[in-house]
Amino acid sequence: MITIENTIISDEIITAKFVCDLNKCKGECCVAGDSGAPLEESELTILDTIYEKVKPYMAADGIAAIEQQGVFVIDGDNEFTTPLVDEKHCAFVIFEQGIAQCAIEKAYNAKEITFKKPISCHLYPIRISKYKSFDALNYDKWEVCKPACACGEQLAIPVYKFLKEPLVRKYGTTWYEELKTYAL
Repeated sequence: MITIENTIISDEIITAKFVCDLNKCKGECCVAGDSGAPLEESELTILDTIYEKVKPYMAADGIAAIEQQGVFVIDGDNEFTTPLVDEKHCAFVIFEQGIAQCAIEKAYNAKEITFKKPISCHLYPIRISKYKSFDALNYDKWEVCKPACACGEQLAIPVYKFLKEPLVRKYGTTWYEELKTYAL
């Protein structure tokens, strides 16, 4: 384990290799599971504020789910998450050529909004467990990500390098630079 500021980081974030391979996994991480994407409390207002600008990028079933449930729900673990469509996939998912994509990220890429997507999505396969005085960052191994692991091995790119942008977004450049020193 690595400790930086108020975070404890699993060694696997430095040692495991990972690069998303959407052509093989089809974005299954946005579809599989028993609840939507975890949300930070600060993201609830953001989602509410940007919804009308994201809506044109969404599928009809996702819009219906949000209009019925809201832009967030509380799951069985009492955590904030994105709502699901028919208990299947995130309401913000759209399918393009059989690949799950994020409508929020589509709106961001179109410069409609400045919020890229929930940090839990941006950081995946890192999952953050929040404790009173620190965050624990763990590498989430999941069967659907086997193609990403193979791609990461082939390209020799560790998780922390693949996720530089969201790690800097969440914890800052200084924190990330310190994490890099542990990898050397």
